[in-house]
Amino acid sequence: ECPYYIIVVHPRKNILSVMSSMLNKLPMIRSLLQRTIPGRRPLSTAASTATNTTAVPDYLLSAPATQITQFSSGLRVASESIPGSKTATVGVWIDAGSRYETPANNGAAHFLEHMAFKGTPRRSQYDLEVEIENMGGHLNAYTSREQTVYFAKVFENDVGRAMDILADILLRSKLDPLAVGRERSVILREMEEVNKNNEELVLDHLHATAFQGSGLGRTILGPESNIRKLTRDDLRAYIETHYLAPRMVIAGAGAVDHAKLCDLAEHYFGGLKVELNKEEIESDAVCLDEGKFLGGEVRIHFNSDPMAHMALAFEGASWTSEYAYPLMLLQTIIGSYDRLSGGGKSLTSQLCYDVAANELANSISTFNTCYKDTGLFGLYAVVEREKTHAFMQCITNNLAQLVNYVTEEDVERAKIALKATMLMGLDGNTNVCEDIGRQLLTYGRRMTPAEIFHRIEELTVEDVRAAAYKVFHDKDHAMAAIGGLEGLPSYEWIRNNSC
Repeated sequence: ECPYYIIVVHPRKNILSVMSSMLNKLPMIRSLLQRTIPGRRPLSTAASTATNTTAVPDYLLSAPATQITQFSSGLRVASESIPGSKTATVGVWIDAGSRYETPANNGAAHFLEHMAFKGTPRRSQYDLEVEIENMGGHLNAYTSREQTVYFAKVFENDVGRAMDILADILLRSKLDPLAVGRERSVILREMEEVNKNNEELVLDHLHATAFQGSGLGRTILGPESNIRKLTRDDLRAYIETHYLAPRMVIAGAGAVDHAKLCDLAEHYFGGLKVELNKEEIESDAVCLDEGKFLGGEVRIHFNSDPMAHMALAFEGASWTSEYAYPLMLLQTIIGSYDRLSGGGKSLTSQLCYDVAANELANSISTFNTCYKDTGLFGLYAVVEREKTHAFMQCITNNLAQLVNYVTEEDVERAKIALKATMLMGLDGNTNVCEDIGRQLLTYGRRMTPAEIFHRIEELTVEDVRAAAYKVFHDKDHAMAAIGGLEGLPSYEWIRNNSC
C-alpha cells in the first residue's frame, strides 16, 4: 500500500521537467509534489498539479526548460537557452529594494543604481560607456520596492564580458565622493519629474498610507533630505548588508549555455558575502519589518485643479498566496478604460461600461501589486472634480457586486486575456530573463508557462468570488487623491458602501 520510488535528478535540471513524464503514471509522487512545492495553491480545483496537460497548448509543453543551479554560498544561477537566438540577456536580480531601507538610508538602493555606472577601479565612466557601445550592447538597471536589478543585452560571444562588467559595477563601484555629490542634483531633478507625474505621486502616497510606518510605505527615491545627505559610507554599508549571495540570482536567457554561465558566475561572483553578523543585523542599515496593511487616506486639495487624480486600494495578496491567481483574473475582469482610446458602451467590464456610459471619468485602470507578504489591489482614476461623488458611488456599487455577480462568461473571457498577457510578457530574451530572475526571488523556483496556463485554466467562478469577498467585504481601504476633491466622499462613506 505504500510503495517506494527512487528518483535521480541531474543537479542542473529543473525537477519539474524531469518528472513531468512520470507523474501521470505515479499518483503517489504527483500527490507528494502537490503538497511540497512552495506556492502551490490550495483553492478548490486550482490546486491540480501543474504538469496535468489539460488545455495546455503543445507549443508551451515543448518550450525550453529553465536550468537552475544553486552554489554552496546560496547564490543561484538560472538560465533558459532559446534555440536560434544569437543574442543574450544576462543580469543580476537582488532581493533588496526600498522596503529593506531604514528611515535614515531610504533612497540608498536607487542612489546606488545611479552610481553603478560612474566608474570602477578598472573602468572609468567613459571606458564603461565605450566598451558597451563597441559591443553593440545595452546596460541598464532599475530599483523597485523589493528588488534591485542590473542587466545587459549583448551578442552571444560577449556574454563573458557582460558578466565581467556586471560584477565590476555591482561589487567594485568607486563611489567617488565627488561623483556622489554630482549625482545628488541628478536624482533631485528626477524627483521633480516624478512629482509632476500625478499617477506616480498618488501611488507613492497610497503606499505611504496603506503601509504606514513600514518599509513598503517608503518611496523608492527616498525623501529629499536623505538624497542631500547620503554619503559614500552609507552606500557602501548598503552594499555590505544587502548584496549577499543567498539574496542574489544570476539569470540568463537567449544564446546562453548554462554550464558556462555557472562557471562565469563562480568566477565573478564566487566571493560574495554569505550572511550578516549580529552587529550588522541590528544596525541602522537594515530593515526587515513586516508589510502590514493599515489603511487610511491622504487628500491633497488644489482649488485650481479641474481634475481629481485618485487611487482606491484594499489589501491584496502576496506572490505565493492562494488568492494571487484569482486576483489576477479579477483585475482582468474589472479592466480599464480610457476615454481617448474608445470602447465606451461596447466594454465587457460592467464597471468600465458604467463609467463610460455615464461619462464619469477620463480614465480608470485596475492594479494588482504583489509583494512577499502582502499586496495592493485597487483602481487609479482621473475624474472631473464635479463628478467625484458619482464616480465613487459607481465604484463602490460595482466592487460590492463582484462578491456575488461574477459569471462564468466573465471568468472565461478573463482567462483568455490573462493568458495572452502572460505570453506577450515573455516575448524576447530580456522579458524571459526578467521572468526567471523575478520568479526565483519571489517563488524560489521558475514556474513554466505551461504551469501558469494550467493554474489559470483551473480557476473557477467560486475562486474569483472568494477572492473578491476576501479583499472587499467589510475591509478597511487605503486612498490617496490629489486635485479638485471637494466632492469626494468621506472615508467612512466609502468604507460603508464598499462592503
